[in-house]
Amino acid sequence: MGFLDSFRRDKKAAQPPKVEEKKEEIEQPEEEIEEKKDEASDDFFDIEDAEVIEREVEVSQEKHEPAPLRTYKDKKPLTHVVGATKIIAIINQKGGVGKSTTAINLSAALGELGKQVLLVDLDPQGNTTSGFGIEKSQLQKCIYDVLLNDVSIEEVIVPDVCEGVDLVPATINLAGAEVELVSEMARENRLKDAVGVMKGKYDYIFIDCPPSLGLLTVNSLVAADKLIIPIQTEFYALEGVTKLLESMKRVKTRLNPTLDIYGILLTMYDGRTTLSRQVAAEVRNYFGRQVFETIIPRTVKLSEAPSYGIPIIQYDPTGKGAIAYRNLAEEVVKRG
Repeated sequence: MGFLDSFRRDKKAAQPPKVEEKKEEIEQPEEEIEEKKDEASDDFFDIEDAEVIEREVEVSQEKHEPAPLRTYKDKKPLTHVVGATKIIAIINQKGGVGKSTTAINLSAALGELGKQVLLVDLDPQGNTTSGFGIEKSQLQKCIYDVLLNDVSIEEVIVPDVCEGVDLVPATINLAGAEVELVSEMARENRLKDAVGVMKGKYDYIFIDCPPSLGLLTVNSLVAADKLIIPIQTEFYALEGVTKLLESMKRVKTRLNPTLDIYGILLTMYDGRTTLSRQVAAEVRNYFGRQVFETIIPRTVKLSEAPSYGIPIIQYDPTGKGAIAYRNLAEEVVKRG
């Protein structure tokens, strides 16, 4: 036991002093610490002796505004003699069948062939207008003003939206035209009178119609000489086409004797499905030679192109969609 007691005494002597004792040794009064802080502040942060440097900062006043839209007066000069102008309405009362897609890309393909095309956007949604990359907020006037405010169509035309193509744009204002036209004199002839003055200046005038059989569509039927009817190769493809043909016959009898079908266009075709093949065969059996040989395939690129504000022949020049619309343009030219 004596040995263990001496070992404990030696171990205790060798231990360092306790933390409390060290703390007592290094503790300083708070007053001294505050005084040292004040001295340091006076030495290094003397405000009276500090030098103030004034620096001029250049603020850019330049605003990045979109370039103003060109007018009809800025249109490029014609490079060929224009013959008889063909006025063609692209029409189907059923929505989502490819009317605007066809209007944009067929016009662009014809322009690529050296034709002069005027494309009239008569759909209040304005998909054809935005499909050419036009900011609707920049538009001072649109086709609405032509129909209801007696504005000349030349004041509204946006020239050279792509090679050989001019555009009469549409905005949401057109949504009220259906109601406002009801009380107007010669309401069915408003569009015909407007585009009639452009005959002889364009090879083709295309009208992109709204998905309805209202007064805007009636205006298209009265103004047009021929109709292109896009039909998607899906279930219910022919639903509604019967009513469209009935409306066409009534307009032809009473208002526009020259109106006739120019061609039936099969769109959104997917050859991998039995349904598409069956619908295409059914449409050809029903309409016969009126159906275009060219079939527009369902492709992702055709859906993407409008978001970039350019037609498919520029967005994907070698793709299936561009090839199809080039073939359609050649077929339209051959039909005369």
